[in-house]
Amino acid sequence: MAVKTRPREKSRSAPDAGYLDRLGERVRRLRNQRGMTRKALAQHADVSERYLAQLEGGDGNVSIVLLRRIARAMNIEVAQLVSEQTELPLDALLFSQFIERLPAPAAKEARALVLKHFGGALTDARRARVALIGLRGSGKSTLGKALAKKRGVPFIELDREIEKVTGSPIGQIFEMFGQETFRRAERDALQHVLKTHTNFVMATSGSIVTDPATLELLTSACFTVWVRAAPSEHMARVIAQGDMRPMASNPRAMDDLLSILQSREPLYAKAEASLDTTGRAPEQSLAELDHLTASQQGR
Repeated sequence: MAVKTRPREKSRSAPDAGYLDRLGERVRRLRNQRGMTRKALAQHADVSERYLAQLEGGDGNVSIVLLRRIARAMNIEVAQLVSEQTELPLDALLFSQFIERLPAPAAKEARALVLKHFGGALTDARRARVALIGLRGSGKSTLGKALAKKRGVPFIELDREIEKVTGSPIGQIFEMFGQETFRRAERDALQHVLKTHTNFVMATSGSIVTDPATLELLTSACFTVWVRAAPSEHMARVIAQGDMRPMASNPRAMDDLLSILQSREPLYAKAEASLDTTGRAPEQSLAELDHLTASQQGR
């Protein structure tokens, strides 16, 4: 009688199955690195050995609570187990651990020193690339187009570059594939822009700062300016552009905007300069933006 192998759950997609395979392999390898038998890890993590075997074999759809127990038993962070990214080389891992131990001011200084030493400081290449970040309605596109025209350099709207790379409208990417796919496409589009253009003025999406890898790439390769405005002006400008979605069936639209702004402010603050456009005519804001960026270009 032929022995039948147990198939994976039918409802499990190929990407999910692949992820669980990688997760299981990572648990097994980290366990082996620590010289722990499966039985010992199961005991320390208070999970069954059978369950742990299924997890390491890619068949265990683990709960976050049990995964936390397993991580603690191996004295590692849960994030190290569940990360979608390939694991860092040893030196990079040790460096990241060192940075994590530093107080916030020291970590900021350490990053600045590393950037300066390895070419991330305001080199000529970075000075020639101006990237505008900030919430929607801050004036990034209007000011970006005007500054690019004045400088005689390309104006790039990163959302349009994403659509070129993917062949799909931004809204469709979100609707069909979700946030993860969009963020990956955004990073790919940014890398493409950096490879093909030596100078430009670029307007980015309001949420680009929420992906650490993309934010690091952006701030390392470009001179970044946080274009900001009072929340009421953000909302008024979006509506003036004909987009009523912020207010449609949402009486808490302003509260939502304030919440988003509050959560992103520390990320926007990573920009090297900021420009407040509240109550200013576009010409005034353009003059200040030109001055801010020109002072970094030795003009």
